[in-house]
Amino acid sequence: MQLKDYQNTAIKKLLSRSKELLAQSGEKKIIFKAPTGSGKTIMTAEFLKQLIDDKEIKTPLSFIWTAPRKLHTQSKEKLEKYYEDTRAIECSDFEDLTDKQIAENEILFLNWESINKKDKNTIVKENEKEFYLSKIVENTKDEGREIVLIIDESHHHATSDISQDLIADIAPRLTIEVSATPIIQDPDEIVAVPLEDVKIEGMIKKSVLLNPNFKNILTGDNLKTALADGTDAMVLEVALKKRAEIAKAYQGAGININPLLLIQLPDRKTQQEDLIKDEVVRILKDKYKMTTENGKLAIYLSEEKENLENIAKNDQETEVLIFKQAIALGWDCPRAQILVLFRDWKSLTFSVQTVGRIMRMPEPDTGHYKQEILNHGFVYTNLTDIEIKEDMARNYVTIYTSDRIENYKPIKLESVYRLRQREKTRLSPHFIKLFLHEAKEYDLEKKIETKGQKIEISLISDYEAEGVDKLANAEIKGEAKIDTKNETDLQKLYDYFVRNNLTPFYPEDRSIGRVKEAIYYFFRMRLGMEYSDRFSEIINIVLSPKNIQHFVNVIDSTKEKYIAETKKRDIVLQKTSDWELPEMLNFGGNYVELKTKKSAMQPFYYDNKWKTEEVFIKFLEKSEQIEWWFKNGDRDATFFAVPYIENGEQKPFYVDFIVRFKNGSLGLFDTKSGNTIKDAREKSDGLQKFLKEHRGISGGIVANTNSNDFSGRWMCYKGQGKELNPEVFSNWVLLEI
Repeated sequence: MQLKDYQNTAIKKLLSRSKELLAQSGEKKIIFKAPTGSGKTIMTAEFLKQLIDDKEIKTPLSFIWTAPRKLHTQSKEKLEKYYEDTRAIECSDFEDLTDKQIAENEILFLNWESINKKDKNTIVKENEKEFYLSKIVENTKDEGREIVLIIDESHHHATSDISQDLIADIAPRLTIEVSATPIIQDPDEIVAVPLEDVKIEGMIKKSVLLNPNFKNILTGDNLKTALADGTDAMVLEVALKKRAEIAKAYQGAGININPLLLIQLPDRKTQQEDLIKDEVVRILKDKYKMTTENGKLAIYLSEEKENLENIAKNDQETEVLIFKQAIALGWDCPRAQILVLFRDWKSLTFSVQTVGRIMRMPEPDTGHYKQEILNHGFVYTNLTDIEIKEDMARNYVTIYTSDRIENYKPIKLESVYRLRQREKTRLSPHFIKLFLHEAKEYDLEKKIETKGQKIEISLISDYEAEGVDKLANAEIKGEAKIDTKNETDLQKLYDYFVRNNLTPFYPEDRSIGRVKEAIYYFFRMRLGMEYSDRFSEIINIVLSPKNIQHFVNVIDSTKEKYIAETKKRDIVLQKTSDWELPEMLNFGGNYVELKTKKSAMQPFYYDNKWKTEEVFIKFLEKSEQIEWWFKNGDRDATFFAVPYIENGEQKPFYVDFIVRFKNGSLGLFDTKSGNTIKDAREKSDGLQKFLKEHRGISGGIVANTNSNDFSGRWMCYKGQGKELNPEVFSNWVLLEI
């Protein structure tokens, strides 16, 4: 799996903070806060792998991983798959333990309910065989190992006094709480993954829309929605229409994904929930021809499970799933895109956990799609009491939707945007091509010796390690002879050599694989040696004392060329020649409606961040010459930008306002005030250059001569950036629109 930039950053922080805390005395706690869909389990898996590989960690470690219900099994399966090739860490259930202890670099996975002390039939109960949790922990510590406790999805199970007592009994050296909504009090460190970073990487949807096309009013934390007047049947109807619309968009784009609609019932078990379920099943059958028999409907309840096999597959036939949160905890289905909550919930506090089921993108490697409807989740509910309290939910859950005006005519603007460069922190296949070129320039083929080369024991001490066990977790002592024909030992040494020479790139498996692959290509193309047939011989040649420095030299020069080329590509902006105003924009709870007549997006929502913009909008609204105006955003290709140069680097300038005049011409205006005028010199030059190259478009930096109350004249600057002065308006022109 290729880790994302934010994942590598989080892993690096986790490793650094953990090392600092492990170097101190006493029991320590870290909160690892990461949004649903960000890959918490994979990040934790890679972090643990790097933790045990780190030479600064002197004390051997054992791990306990706890999770509620069946989530521990899913986590175990994910980690086993992640460690499949390296075998860096052993993943075990309680019955898999040997010698009544948790071995070094072994994770014991526990279902939290199974170790609840109130249950007499748990693994915590003492027995004559001395095979119970507290004894296992005691034996592990007696062997000189420290215990690291990972509490997964802690908000579901780690809050009670019983849970706290159990954690105290384990007395871990380090506790790591992994959750989107952590609950540990007074942690020693917090490592958080920003929601925005996960969105940018295309791992999760851009937002979740709550009752789109229905009037929503947020007062404080409480939301009132027009759909509250609707029946359950009406809510189901609008949700199914949206599902059909999304399915059509996937089909039109040639993407083989069948979107799933989720109907979530409250976890409580009463006759009312049964009646609602039966009514929904009846409506789906009679009106929409969706049944469990024809595979269109699936059910995930404790007493009834239908059509769940392969339901997470993107092209599976099921269109609607009825479920309860408690039953499906930890269950992931990235094609799920619509969530329905009926009035029987009584009240609900919206959080990211609430919409977690529909946050993931179905193809995270692809990321967001060109069809904007596919990049959002949808919630439909007729709840009358909705509370939106959590900051993350206020930003992520879209309460308001603004649509482009119906009489809009295309403007086809040339716009630029920056393509996200993931190659800055990881190696792409281009590294292999560069390596082969650098090997040729270095004359590597002639400088190395290939006959009778073997790794020597001194190589290990050069790395300041006691043996292969310290390098790659194998039970081989440093003073023992290394079998240079044993492919397992060789592979571990080879991996360590590559990891040791990856800086400044993250030592993730994909990047390590790129370097190894480059070396294999070199042997095949230059020396006619196929690594699948002569693996042992090749590794002995690379890591032998006579050759190793030559390979280090070529790897280093290749990295330099790779970094230089990546930087060169980074400063080149992507262009689009036919940018148009977005058809729809979504806004969270931090926005308010501003009554306007000429906004191209209706209703118009504003965050009240900049007084200059708000006053300029009022100025535009009074104009008789304007057909419409558009308040631009400042991200990716969704919004409009012109190129400008700052410190020799090309950057996108997202101009504040696009104006369409009644005569058909366009205006581009960016509002500034006070010192921000001075900071806009390079941007002003970029904008003026763009205007000269495109006929029928006017504009510039605009400011009010009275920056205190904006009661002065609105002026527009069209001169050279170096002469732009916040205190002198004599070289500006009056903005007459």
